[in-house]
Amino acid sequence: MSLAEPAALPVAASAAPRLRVLKRFLGRFKASLPAYLLLLPSLVFLALFTYGAMGRVLIDALYQRATPKAPVRFVGLDNIAAVLADPAFTGAVVNNLVYAIGTAIPSIGLALLFALALSRTNAVSSALRAALFLPVLIPMVAASALFLFIFLPNVGLLDYYIGRLLPVVPNWLGDPDIALYAIMVITIWKNAGYYMLFFLAGLQAVPEDVMEAAHLDGAGPFMRLRYIILPELKPTFLFVIVIATLNAVTQVDHVFVMTKGGPSNSTNLVLFYIYQQAVEHYDIGKASAATLLTLAALMGLTALSFRTMANREGGA
Repeated sequence: MSLAEPAALPVAASAAPRLRVLKRFLGRFKASLPAYLLLLPSLVFLALFTYGAMGRVLIDALYQRATPKAPVRFVGLDNIAAVLADPAFTGAVVNNLVYAIGTAIPSIGLALLFALALSRTNAVSSALRAALFLPVLIPMVAASALFLFIFLPNVGLLDYYIGRLLPVVPNWLGDPDIALYAIMVITIWKNAGYYMLFFLAGLQAVPEDVMEAAHLDGAGPFMRLRYIILPELKPTFLFVIVIATLNAVTQVDHVFVMTKGGPSNSTNLVLFYIYQQAVEHYDIGKASAATLLTLAALMGLTALSFRTMANREGGA
């Protein structure tokens, strides 16, 4: 027994640090256990409806089912190739690019103008801010129904007033050349007030002493805007551009209510194309493949935008 004791001592000595680490970990876990319990419902919801859904889409993109009752078969990347070769998907991507640019630039420009005009806090500016933000609170379906009444040919509000000035009034939602631009109006109307909030927050970070010094040096409003305000708002611009791009891809309620992607697929956007493939044609594999391509493009654009933001902040 005495010969075995020296061999047992190093084992006990080496186990002591591990026990201390284990006790420290259990103590921290016990202290933070209430926080984890409070987060548990959100974590379960996130796992089931976000990461679980993403995993399901990834799996469905690799399989194909001819009819709802037919057995599924593994097709690999054929669904992605079929989506890329589909002219309807290509047209939806082009429409979405035009839609994104045509809504983001006016919305962000109007939001900046509103923020600059209402940056001073008083009773009038507060009321105007609330009025401009009000469209954000209206559901897209309700707003689409409102604009559908405005755009109705011959009897709509827009035709009623324009008909007094022009002999021929265009069919706003029935003409393939202008239908996409017509539905852009509702997005600009809803999003400008939302983006205004970000610019109002960004303007609070502009140094007042620098603005006062520039004013005393004789710099006019446009010079202060160009050389002080806009450089300070670069991070805000990048963030709003990301949000505007995401909105341009994920907002599809107005297309469903107002045009159903028509006429002649002129208003068909990527998300509505995915809906058509999944619900109307029951091609789950093709819809999942289009979803993966859209997510990959959005993630790449978001990563690029935030990397640019980080580089600018690091350079500053």
